[in-house]
Amino acid sequence: MTAEPAAWRAAVWARLGEPWDIVVVGGGVTGAGILRLAGRLGLRALLIEQHDIAWGTSSRSSKLVHGGLRYLRQFQLRLTWESVRERERLLREAPGLVEELGFLMPNYRADRPGPLAYRAGLTLYDLLAGRRTHRHYRAEDFLLLAPHLRREGLLGGFAYADARTDDARLTLRVVLEALGDGAEVLTYARAEGLLRGATGRVAGVAVRDLVTGRTVEVRAPIVVNATGAWADVLRAGVGARPRIRPLRGSHIIFPLWRIPVAQAISFPHPVDRRPLFLFPWEGSTIFGTTDVDHGQPLDEEPRMSGAEADYLLTALVDRLPELELRLEDATSSFAGVRPVVGSGKADPSQESRDHVVWDEDGLVTVTGGKLTTFGIIARDAFSKIRGRLPGRPDLSPRRPMFDRPEPPPVPAGVGLDGATLERLLGRYGAATGELIGAAGPGELEPVPGTPTLWAELRWAARSERIVHLEDLLLRRTRLGLLVERGGLGHLGRIREICGPELGWDEARWMSEAAAYEALWQRDYSPRG
Repeated sequence: MTAEPAAWRAAVWARLGEPWDIVVVGGGVTGAGILRLAGRLGLRALLIEQHDIAWGTSSRSSKLVHGGLRYLRQFQLRLTWESVRERERLLREAPGLVEELGFLMPNYRADRPGPLAYRAGLTLYDLLAGRRTHRHYRAEDFLLLAPHLRREGLLGGFAYADARTDDARLTLRVVLEALGDGAEVLTYARAEGLLRGATGRVAGVAVRDLVTGRTVEVRAPIVVNATGAWADVLRAGVGARPRIRPLRGSHIIFPLWRIPVAQAISFPHPVDRRPLFLFPWEGSTIFGTTDVDHGQPLDEEPRMSGAEADYLLTALVDRLPELELRLEDATSSFAGVRPVVGSGKADPSQESRDHVVWDEDGLVTVTGGKLTTFGIIARDAFSKIRGRLPGRPDLSPRRPMFDRPEPPPVPAGVGLDGATLERLLGRYGAATGELIGAAGPGELEPVPGTPTLWAELRWAARSERIVHLEDLLLRRTRLGLLVERGGLGHLGRIREICGPELGWDEARWMSEAAAYEALWQRDYSPRG
């Protein structure tokens, strides 16, 4: 990932006609995990993505690494057990990227189920995780932890532990480490069709470069469809019937000062009792999420609807009345489409979040599942294709998904505290020392109102395969979500830092800035 700007695409393109052992279609966290395992096995592995790494669901999740306490109410014990175990694993493997987060769950007089059911559920949740984290508080003590909650009818509440992450950076770190193992990645390249081998089974994909329009046939004995909510598009090439039910989840982001919380608060919506949560994230507060059928074309950027905004604000005003919150107080919004395997349930929230792996005429499709369990999903996909791999390799489930980088030496006079250094190590792994060394004057200071350092922008522009300005501001960094007006007020300094690294001339920069502003106003502003 250190090629000169734009030159890396030409270098990857020149290799596409070579034989590959495996082609992964889809650059979300599932595809990234499969690519990581393939690279470790020394396979000639290629990932193609029609947009940017983590463009879809994997940059628009709820940012939580959790077991899904609500799945216990649906008796999905196996999914919850796998999820809490993977949460614990990711906390150990990726400190600074996956962080423990305290959760508060208030109990009100009219709530159903009541405190006894919550206590039983949290006890089981802790047992599945292998450690006790929950505790009960009386009302007066609970209000010390969450002082802005509605007091009327409050009986008390529970505290317990889950975790949070930066989903886009998690996905990108997996991809970066796969590249370090010799795998390859090409973004803004679409799989336009499936190729067949001598036996008639799938043996490659036809790829179109969305930047230049050129096309090529990419041959491989194994093709993995890891496109998530888009899985049925590629499955149509083998005549498979549609199975995916795309569900949209929308979130609103507020400045932390407007909803000051030190940990997450979870409560049911006053109308339909669906669980909602708000929590501190990257210097802001996220509130969500909805769960509705997504009827718009999948290739269009998803956005929060007016009805979803009203739904979320109704709950906020009900549970945090003294803050008098309005949509105008929000910094941004975002929506993601979940790849759920449909079973025909009337309530979208009742659909299973478990993953599936299908082998259909040689096309291996892996979809469904949760961000938390991406490692399990990747290993299950490999179990399906193991017999078709050279040497039938075994994958140890105990091997960490992430490399554990050594903290780099910090030059004298550089004021990086321990928490900031751990954050950088979590997001950038072994490249952290180079990032610090590349920083210009004042670039190890944070962008106001966020924990993001200016140096992270430079590093992303230099070495993280950016094609468009939105890649930089919405996924390599999250400034598009965290800063007022998506960071448009900072574009002057961003251009100063990143322009020379990207090699964009005046016309290209102005074009990218205009496209980003239109995208943000339409799909990420609180009002859309």
